[in-house]
Amino acid sequence: MKSNIRLGRLFGVEVGLHYSWLLIAMLITLSLSDHFHSMNAAWGPGLIWATSLLTAGLFFATLLAHELSHALVARRRGIATRSITLFALGGVAQIEGEPADASTEFWIGIIGPIASASMGLLSLGIALVLGWRPSMQPGTPLQAMLVWLGFINLGLAAFNMIPGFPLDGGRILRAIIWRITGKQDRSTKVAARIGQGVAVCFIIAGLLRSFSGQGFGGLWISFIGWFLLQAAGASYSNVSLTSGLRNLQVKDVMTRDCITIDGRTNIEHFVQDYLLQGGRRCFIVEENNQILGLITQNEITSIERAKWPFTTIDEVMRPLEELHTVGLATPVLEALETMGRDDVNQLPVVAENKLEGVITRGNVMQFLRTHGPAP
Repeated sequence: MKSNIRLGRLFGVEVGLHYSWLLIAMLITLSLSDHFHSMNAAWGPGLIWATSLLTAGLFFATLLAHELSHALVARRRGIATRSITLFALGGVAQIEGEPADASTEFWIGIIGPIASASMGLLSLGIALVLGWRPSMQPGTPLQAMLVWLGFINLGLAAFNMIPGFPLDGGRILRAIIWRITGKQDRSTKVAARIGQGVAVCFIIAGLLRSFSGQGFGGLWISFIGWFLLQAAGASYSNVSLTSGLRNLQVKDVMTRDCITIDGRTNIEHFVQDYLLQGGRRCFIVEENNQILGLITQNEITSIERAKWPFTTIDEVMRPLEELHTVGLATPVLEALETMGRDDVNQLPVVAENKLEGVITRGNVMQFLRTHGPAP
C-alpha cells in the first residue's frame, strides 16, 4: 500500500495518502453530516458541515497517531519505518524488517490499540468536563464531535485487538505463540491461519447483514473481511518463502556473468544492441575499467526518444555511489529488504572493491522455483 499523495514527514517518517482515502473521507464526512443533523437540526447546515469536516479531519489525525505509535515503538526497538499511508480501511505503517524477538513484536502490536483507546478516553473525558453526560445527547457541536471521536477510537482499539493477523491483535497473538514455542515462522503461520478464519467470518457476517437489509454497511464489513483474507494469505505465503531463504547468502543466488557496457555508448545503440537483444534488464556501466553505476530500462524511459542518439549512458545511469552494494556473505533476506527500501530490482555484489556479480529479484525467484519454498 504505497502513497499516491505525499504529505511530508513526521518524526522522520514519510506520511502520505492512497487514492482510496479520498473516497472514504468523503463518505465519512457525509455520514457525519447526517449524524449531526439527526442529533440537532437547529444547528444549521453551515455549522453541521463545519463540524463534520473538522470531526473527519481529527478522526484521520487519530488514525495517523495510531500508526505513528507503531513506528515510534519499532524505532525504539531498532526497526526503521519507511512510511505511513492512510487509505480506505485506515492506515498502514511500512515497517522495515521483522522483529528480532517476541517481546518486540508484542509491544509494536499492542501500542496501536493503547494509543487509540487513550485518544478515545481523552475525547470522552473532555466531553464530560464540558458538561456532556452518557445518559444525554451532546448539547453542542463540540461535545458531539468529542463524543463521536471518543467512541470511534474505542471501537477502533477493540477492532484492532481481534486476534486475526495482520491486525494488531493478530500480531499480539503471534508474539504470544512465538514466546511459547520459540519459533517465529511457526507463530506467523498459525496467526495468519487464524486471521484467515476471522476474515471469512467477517465476509459471511457482512453478507448476511446485507441480505437482511443492512445494505452498504453489510457489504462494507464483507469488504473488510476480504481485505483481511488477502493480507493474511499474503503473510502466510511470505513466511513460507522467507523461511526458504533464511540461511542463504548472496553468493548462493547471485549472477556472476554480468554484462558490462561502456558509459560513452549512446542510448540508441544500447537499446538496439543490448536491451532488445536479450532478456536482461540490468547492465553494469564502466569506463576505463572503472565501474560507474547501473543502467536499467527505468532510466531509459525517462529520456525522450528523439534524444537517444545524442545522450550517453553515463548521463542517465544510476551512479554507483547512489546505490547500495552488498557483499558475498550478505544474507539474501537482507539484500531483499535493501531492494525494497531503495525500490530497485538489483544490487551490485562487491568484494574487496571488485565487482563479483549482481543479485536480482529474478535470481531469488529462480532459486525458489528450483528448490521450492519451505513447507
